[in-house]
Amino acid sequence: MLKRLMTGVLSVLAIASSAAAQDNPTKHYPAKPIMLVVPFAPGGPNDVLARIVADHMSRTLAQPVLIENAAGAGGTMGSARVASAEPDGYTLLSGNLGSLAAGYALYKNIKYDPRDFASVGMLAGTPNFLVVRKEFPARTLAEFINYAKANPEKVTVGNAGLGSNAHLVCLYLEHLAGLKLSHVPYRGTGPAMKDLLGGQIDAMCDSAPNVVPQVLAGTVRALVVAQPSRVAATPDVPTAKEAGLPDFNVVGWNAIVAPPRTPKEIVAKANAALTAALNDPAVRTKIEDIGAIPPQADEASPAWMDKFMRAEVDEWGKVVRAAGVSVE
Repeated sequence: MLKRLMTGVLSVLAIASSAAAQDNPTKHYPAKPIMLVVPFAPGGPNDVLARIVADHMSRTLAQPVLIENAAGAGGTMGSARVASAEPDGYTLLSGNLGSLAAGYALYKNIKYDPRDFASVGMLAGTPNFLVVRKEFPARTLAEFINYAKANPEKVTVGNAGLGSNAHLVCLYLEHLAGLKLSHVPYRGTGPAMKDLLGGQIDAMCDSAPNVVPQVLAGTVRALVVAQPSRVAATPDVPTAKEAGLPDFNVVGWNAIVAPPRTPKEIVAKANAALTAALNDPAVRTKIEDIGAIPPQADEASPAWMDKFMRAEVDEWGKVVRAAGVSVE
């Protein structure tokens, strides 16, 4: 009798708890697993960085943070899906300079405005490199430029789709150096890197998480890092100025955002979990070991990320319009 009574009490409490969670979903967030959408194929910078923080965020939130790769159209397809998702905090997006800024100006029929997302926080800054296959004849940036000029549209460069970070960086290199490269789109720079390692393409302009491990392993050669200072993980790779093209400065970034109209209380909880991950020395070391740069304390808030992303949308809009490029 007592056992039946206790079972009944526990059932009532469980039902009451479930009802309370439904009545106030913000208060009880998260009450189920969270999907973190990476709009590129596995193995690229977005994917690597998202996986580094997801496990730690899962522990903080006491719910699994699961990675879903939804590649296509330079990251804009998966991003559009998150933009139209329920604003309940259970679908988040790990985006970058391309999918959360430049793609808005580049794609004529894009289905979202990055400025409408609810920013959760900066994940990492990602220095960009120009790397070539080991057998490529050029060993310096100057030699690469001379070779590409002598062989217009013959040097193949892989990217994660038109409008992706990798595509934009190589477009900028073309513009500055007066080159004509042959752009080869993939569903992510992970697959592109595989083809670079296999010799199917000549080069890539990609960010540190995808490039640095290969540079350190000696499987590709880095000709330049597109920023004013050298990267600690690759101290022998020259800066743009040192390599002879001082204006070739394009520092990428990755961030986590939520669908438009996500309640601030939910965003704050997601941000707290991301911040806890980024403050963990083990996580920071993993990020730094692949050449990425964890955000500083004053760059960690949703408000800072929102302001930064809006500025990036405006700045890259000017760049894309000035270049006269667009994608249907």
